[in-house]
Amino acid sequence: MPSNFYDEDFKKSIVSLYQNGKSQTSLSKEYGVSLSAINKWVKRYSEIKTEDGDVFTAKQIKELQKRNAQLEEENLILKKAIAIFTPHSKND
Repeated sequence: MPSNFYDEDFKKSIVSLYQNGKSQTSLSKEYGVSLSAINKWVKRYSEIKTEDGDVFTAKQIKELQKRNAQLEEENLILKKAIAIFTPHSKND
């Protein structure tokens, strides 16, 4: 079964059509795209607005979560390094 490649603009336009009222089933039939692909695109490209007006896609949020986890790990390592290299007084 051949794998189709769809560019980002096409995926985003399908998501936009879905958000404007078309069902995933009708989009699947009309454009010949599997329901699972459309569902994945909706999750990835749907926009989320924050309270201060910023707009993020689910993909961007996942990237931010990954970066946040990396920074938390680096922070923990640095805290441990400080504990190791900081001289302790006799009262500690």
